Amino acid sequence: MPRTPPYSQEAEVGVLGSALIDAERVLDLCVQQQVAADSFFVGAHRILFECIQSLIQKGRPVDNLTVIQSLKESNQLDKVGGQEAIDGFIDEVPTPANAGHYIRIVRNKHLLRRLIEKSNETIEECYNAEIDADHVLGRTEERFFEVGQERSRDLKDWPELIDETWKEINLVLDGKKSGHGLKTGYDDLDTTLLGFRDAEMIVLAARPSMGKTALALNIMERIALEKAGSHDESQPVAIFSLEMSAESLTRRMLCTHARVSSHELGQGICSNEDHAALMSAADLLSNAPIYIDDSAGLTPPEMRSRARRMVKKHGIRFMVVDYLQLMRWPEESYNGRQNEVAAISTAMKAMAKELKIPVMVLSQLSRRPEDRSSGAPKLSDLRDSGAIEQDADVVMMLRRPSRYKDDPLADDPRLAIVEIAKNRNGPTGEVHFNFEDRFTRFESRDESRPGEMPPPPVDDEEDFPD
Repeated sequence: MPRTPPYSQEAEVGVLGSALIDAERVLDLCVQQQVAADSFFVGAHRILFECIQSLIQKGRPVDNLTVIQSLKESNQLDKVGGQEAIDGFIDEVPTPANAGHYIRIVRNKHLLRRLIEKSNETIEECYNAEIDADHVLGRTEERFFEVGQERSRDLKDWPELIDETWKEINLVLDGKKSGHGLKTGYDDLDTTLLGFRDAEMIVLAARPSMGKTALALNIMERIALEKAGSHDESQPVAIFSLEMSAESLTRRMLCTHARVSSHELGQGICSNEDHAALMSAADLLSNAPIYIDDSAGLTPPEMRSRARRMVKKHGIRFMVVDYLQLMRWPEESYNGRQNEVAAISTAMKAMAKELKIPVMVLSQLSRRPEDRSSGAPKLSDLRDSGAIEQDADVVMMLRRPSRYKDDPLADDPRLAIVEIAKNRNGPTGEVHFNFEDRFTRFESRDESRPGEMPPPPVDDEEDFPD
């Protein structure tokens, strides 16, 4: 036997009667509690609420006479029960003082109906034998998250926001709190960016084989092995690898940390020193809080669902997506690849905001840098969509001058340049690294190790061309 969805006739009447008496105040309360026309279960109540809203938006007075006249003009008076029904709403509510209570009940019943609606959608999908169970699970999580997002959040007063911000500033000035975000482990990069901040989308873009995956892994390693400070807490990190398998990434990280050539190791070449270094790296990295998801063909909603579980279960503090152009979103592809990539980019930014952690998204650049003598990329070279540039809080572009013979810095085979082309909260500029090609490892230019040749000197005029 069909059951009536949850709703409260009395509460809906209470909201509408209160609105007919004190429309501006009651509708302000409705906005705060995210109660709209579709929050009402009874069709006549939805029509009446929309009519009151329309009058307020037009700057017209709201009472039973103006509402009746407006409903007559739109041929909807009979749908709400006529003039007597309008008068009855006011008779049922002698004072609008309890409007907030009625609104909360209407909102609560609406959320319950939304949960039932989303549950029924999941049940229908479960009976569809052609749909994968993991897909259903991901969509279910997303549906319920959407309902959760509909919950109202009270706006903070401006003086309260000023007070909280001032307290944060004083903590930084007193040295009791760092003004940095999550440190990358590269001092020059942290000096410019002040670390990666929560809810930021950081785009690391490059042409193929420039080392963007290597740099992302190096940053992950440094964050995971770095302690949070006084509490000596680990910094869990995660990567969604759409290109490489988990085994390949693990092998690369071990070889990179041990400074052993992965290519030589694949040929069976391994000295006693290399073997000892690999054992030491394995011992250290085995205790590092690093998580890898190499599932192929993830859509943004599926990735967001998995990321949400990772953060909840492991307390992830930094996340990498490798890489954006390998993602697909069939539901968004009907308008072309450019619009699909734009939707994916927006979803990645939304994921960072939802999880409240920095998310680094790797991205391919178009071939246009190859037409320039220096190979220096520009923001407009971001492949497939300009939305990537718009959504990102930080855009870093990686290049290796030695790959371009006409570059004025081409004589330095170790030099890698990360250009911070966009920084929403700070300066832009270039950060220079040493890239050890044999070990696929990036290091700051001032980092030195025994037995290594120092980087060749660079003339100031060449280092900072006009």
